[in-house]
Amino acid sequence: MLFPFCTTKQSPYRIRTSTLGASSSITTRSRAQIPDIIITVMQLSPTDRARSVQAMFSRIARRYDLMNRIMTVGQDVRWRREVIARLNLPPQRRILDLGAGTGDLSIEALTQYPTCRPTAADFTLEMMRVGRRRPEAAAIDWLAADALSIPFPSCIFDAVVSGFLMRNVVDINRALQEQVRVLKQGGYLIILDTTRPQKNLFNPLVQVHLNMVIPFLGRLVARQKEAYRYLPESTQSFLSAEELAVRMHQAGLT
Repeated sequence: MLFPFCTTKQSPYRIRTSTLGASSSITTRSRAQIPDIIITVMQLSPTDRARSVQAMFSRIARRYDLMNRIMTVGQDVRWRREVIARLNLPPQRRILDLGAGTGDLSIEALTQYPTCRPTAADFTLEMMRVGRRRPEAAAIDWLAADALSIPFPSCIFDAVVSGFLMRNVVDINRALQEQVRVLKQGGYLIILDTTRPQKNLFNPLVQVHLNMVIPFLGRLVARQKEAYRYLPESTQSFLSAEELAVRMHQAGLT
């Protein structure tokens, strides 16, 4: 699990790395045979892949939060709590929750910083429809938006956060550039996502969980086995924590 964390623009920069278990890491700057359908999705053109991912999240929206809790044994709640805690924001600051889905990070932001102004942005309307039914939703600004073209002027947010977004975007560099663009000088960018499992003693267990347990749970709980085959494939295809840190540096973060 990856939490790149950074100050941006001309602020002082800090880098710190620590480990959160077998396949988890926090970076502070911040196959068994793959089914044919998954290979097809990963090999689509950028436009078609984006549409496919959007349709997939629309199908799983109603059970998305439940599946996250089950797949991670509730650890995703702790991860999001840590993401928001790392912001250490003064009152009344603006936060962009990009790829917000059902708004978990925005709600956590309101819990820790009751006077903050979270904006939850996602390109899957059904995910946001589910999120807007939650009791805390009224305090959040909800917006349909593409991570590759964020519909805000430059230098407007004090922080940009995302949870499990970046491995789904079709142009990582452009997505990072857009997030940097809308950040104020000295703002914070934190990315929470899954990355390739580290090769260590626990790797075989992690592979079993990714490639067998998660698809089984997807079929049993969400009735969407194919969607939850995409998760391990996109994780295996994503950058390592170190590679993503390089991309963030190239986008103007350090």
